[in-house]
Amino acid sequence: MTRIFFAFIFLFAVILTGITSKTFGQEFKNGDNVLSLGLGIGSSLGSAGFTSQSPGISLQYEHGQWDAGGPGTISIGGFLGFKSYRYEARYYPYYYSQKYNYTIIGIRSAYHFNMINVDHLDVYAGLMLSYNILSYTYDGPALYDVSHDNSYLGLSLYLGGRYYFADNIAGFLELGYGVSYLTIGGSYKF
Repeated sequence: MTRIFFAFIFLFAVILTGITSKTFGQEFKNGDNVLSLGLGIGSSLGSAGFTSQSPGISLQYEHGQWDAGGPGTISIGGFLGFKSYRYEARYYPYYYSQKYNYTIIGIRSAYHFNMINVDHLDVYAGLMLSYNILSYTYDGPALYDVSHDNSYLGLSLYLGGRYYFADNIAGFLELGYGVSYLTIGGSYKF
């Protein structure tokens, strides 16, 4: 939780710096396409008490769809993600394990704040509607087996930024509620 707090502070400081800067950032424009691959930590999908978990893995695509009329662009795109949890326990003479695999398929839309004045920076906020597919496996005596086949719709909010190291290559950071609380990765703009 402390890391998430400091990430929010860092992103807020970057935005404030951008508002007072005299140069313009990396605008995300109507017609732009961005493909991103990320790894995330934390998640709202699982709960405490698991003995191990994978990082959230995400593949995202977005297309600059509309000029917002002001200093911004609205994008629309897709999302594919994966996250898994494992719980193992031993109660003599029994051993059991449970594995929860989530596959997330979503539609995302974001507003890109083109008025942020930091060179090479694209700041955005958005939401995603997703279908979270749960695959559950169990190994052990029937005594401890509990059925978990709950796939469901999800809604996620996120705030992010991309820093472009070249015209079409960027690193990104996203904070949100959903697949991961914090996602870090790389982006390719085409």
